[in-house]
Amino acid sequence: MTTPICPECDAEVSIPQDAMENELISCPDCGSELEIISLNPVELELAPETEEDWGE
Repeated sequence: MTTPICPECDAEVSIPQDAMENELISCPDCGSELEIISLNPVELELAPETEEDWGE
């Protein structure tokens, strides 16, 4: 199995054995939040940023 690469900084990211699709993990190098899009093959994307609504 190939090691997935962070889409932000190109670092290798290790995926936990019990990982599930749509799970969020952090890049060990840059700290970006990544979403596991697929497990076979492993595919990562930057997690969508949550927007504050400030009670509007």
